[in-house]
Amino acid sequence: MPNNDVVDVPRGDHPSTVSVSTITPPAQAHVAPVSSLKYELETSSQNTSTAASSISDRKSVLDTEKGVISWEGYQDDELPEKTQPHWLRNLRFQVFSLYRRLFGIVFVTNMAVFIATCVQGGAEGADAQFLGKVAIANIFVAILMRQDYVINAFFTVACAAPQSWPLWIRRILGRVYTIGGIHSGCGVSGTVWIILFAAQSTRQFLRNDHITIPTLVFTYIIIALLLGILVFAHPKMRVKRHDTFEMTHRFLGWTAVALVWCLIIFLIKDYQEPGQTLGQAVVRAPPFWLVLIMTFSIILPWLRLRKVPVRPEILSDHCIRLHFDYVNTHPGHFTRMSVSPLTEWHSFATISVPGEKGYSAVVSRAGDWTSETISNPPKELWVRGVPCYGVVRVTPLFRRVLLVATGSGIGPIAPVVFAKKTKLQLLWTAPAVRKTFGDKLVDSLYAANPNAVIYDTREHGKPDMVKLVYRMVREFDAEAVVIISNEPLTRKVVYGMMSRGIPAFGAIWDS
Repeated sequence: MPNNDVVDVPRGDHPSTVSVSTITPPAQAHVAPVSSLKYELETSSQNTSTAASSISDRKSVLDTEKGVISWEGYQDDELPEKTQPHWLRNLRFQVFSLYRRLFGIVFVTNMAVFIATCVQGGAEGADAQFLGKVAIANIFVAILMRQDYVINAFFTVACAAPQSWPLWIRRILGRVYTIGGIHSGCGVSGTVWIILFAAQSTRQFLRNDHITIPTLVFTYIIIALLLGILVFAHPKMRVKRHDTFEMTHRFLGWTAVALVWCLIIFLIKDYQEPGQTLGQAVVRAPPFWLVLIMTFSIILPWLRLRKVPVRPEILSDHCIRLHFDYVNTHPGHFTRMSVSPLTEWHSFATISVPGEKGYSAVVSRAGDWTSETISNPPKELWVRGVPCYGVVRVTPLFRRVLLVATGSGIGPIAPVVFAKKTKLQLLWTAPAVRKTFGDKLVDSLYAANPNAVIYDTREHGKPDMVKLVYRMVREFDAEAVVIISNEPLTRKVVYGMMSRGIPAFGAIWDS
């Protein structure tokens, strides 16, 4: 999930009555928008006549090369009708997003298995041993779906599809970042199975059928822990109590896994066959190996915990760029960093530049941690695990892509622009762009994507992003849109494009 510390952007996206324009690109850029002349006049150290001559020259260049892309009057564009009836598109793109569909498939399948098991078991119901196995299997999948190597494997396989494949196939593969639906679906299903296991175990205990008191005690404690995790993992609770969500997910989760070890040992002992040693029963039990693997997957990122040197680059009083050289990253990667490894972690997209060692991360003022980082730049930070892929990794699946970023959302987008693995058009909106993010970053983006549109919201107001994005899609003939922004604007732009038949991809906040 994208962290609030990652993207710091205007919360609204209302139409502006001001014509769209861009800030000044570097001299080598092919297109120099007229509105950029104001910036040059204010910053030039030359006299008035020299500045006037410069304006004339830049206008001449614009008149010659303006035909590439023009945004004047985009507010007057009429958006085409949406391609499906209102009820259908709302169900498809909002109520039943692919994330929720994956969740539903996992949960419904689990419940179907439970009903079939109960029907088959008759009046006696399903055996507690079987219910325990299914519960552990669900928790196993839930944990592995959040393991860095597993996530990277999903992205690597999905994004290996060539651009020659039909668009409808690549469009589906581009949704690989919604695999969190499997994680949450198995997590909720596993909790339901544990509750069913507790009910059946209690019933069998009262009949003196295999189950013993220690098994019941550990079961009910685990249920309490899992319910606590689910409550704070709900999207609304995550937004309101994000720090609490992190703490409960980590410490209650670790405690639950430790107690699951106790539970399966006692459960195996309860069903131990005569003449069989406990050790033999344990190594022959599938749940033992599942818990062993999922425990290792939890520990693995912490085995790579280390404190690394940081070279801070202060861009403004609102933004800082942190440079690292302990590992090389690829476009689409993000890393986690912290000053207190046990209590909080913050995810940031990595900015890698071809031919340069290491990576950097843009941190904008958005909360207590980011404010402290900007005010007192760190010389060292804790990192753990390996760089992990996020939504912008899907960009190379498409032949022509419009990349949209607002505020510090440029962090995930920038390395894709620098990599040039597919034909791109960049749209970046932010307040006081050069003042906030510095000339170096802005100029490097123009160098990599000369026709980039960088819109200063402080000077020109907030644009109608749906209209502007649609205009750019049509002008650039883009196959897809990838956007990194705040949640409301991301959902609005993605829906605005998808409902008109244009593949659009943006971060999700469900998992």
